Amino acid sequence: CIILCAPHQFLHGICKSISGKTKPGAMAISLTKGMRVRKDGPQLISAMVQRILGADCSVLMGANIALDIATEGMSEAVIGYSNKGSAKVWQKLFTRPYFEVDMVADAEGAEMCGTLKNVVAIAAGMSDGLGASSNSKAALLRQGLTEMRKFSQALFPTVREQTFFMGCGIGDLLATCYGGRNRKVAEAWTQLQVAGKPASFADLERDLLQGQKLQGILTSNEVQEVIQAQGWERDYPLFTTVNRIANNKLPVSWVFRFREGATAAYMDSSATEMMEKYDTGIESGVMPKRKPKAKAVPVAA
Repeated sequence: CIILCAPHQFLHGICKSISGKTKPGAMAISLTKGMRVRKDGPQLISAMVQRILGADCSVLMGANIALDIATEGMSEAVIGYSNKGSAKVWQKLFTRPYFEVDMVADAEGAEMCGTLKNVVAIAAGMSDGLGASSNSKAALLRQGLTEMRKFSQALFPTVREQTFFMGCGIGDLLATCYGGRNRKVAEAWTQLQVAGKPASFADLERDLLQGQKLQGILTSNEVQEVIQAQGWERDYPLFTTVNRIANNKLPVSWVFRFREGATAAYMDSSATEMMEKYDTGIESGVMPKRKPKAKAVPVAA
């Protein structure tokens, strides 16, 4: 049995290093949330594992904040599988009185949920950092779940609707957007932006996560690479606007204007400053005044 649980940017090298050293018929499971973007298109981590190691690879996804599990707080997860026999073995291995494990014959859907929720968590952290209301944050989460489902099914048409209502879908999304590290870092990043003391995500990852990795920004860039290549910016306005904000192309207050942000031109620093002049300042619980719509500018694929 092979259990893989490392930041997704390192897994290709890990798999290469153990290729040819596993027993024939070995089965694998990935707990990693992310995907690779290659010239021939996006590749899920489970598909990469199967290609390099030649092993059937299931995925374990869900609302699995590590500290909560370590303290044996009630938690749940979902095994996405293509081989039910392997999934049953993994289910028996991972199940505990405090850790319930379900199964779904949708490895792609479960893995895409685990990947994309980190992008939505960046939006949730921006909302928290702006001191926005619960209504505003709920609107972002609702839009995020919609885009997660739509994007997953666009890439993998066999992805099931029910997967998004399991622990690996809405469950993981809620946990991450209220208690995850991507939300935490995005909140701090936003607060520093508003205070006029901007810091990089890399610096905050180092200072706040104590060795853990921030997956949301890397995943956002990878997802946006696919969106831009397909010309899908209008179809995924929240994903697109969050990516532009995180890369300093739009002011952070535009997270609530994601439909406009998705079609706005990329900004240089002077343009960004000009847009910020329209903002009336952000106080706790007070949203910025609405501004005139930005002129839609096509973005090259």
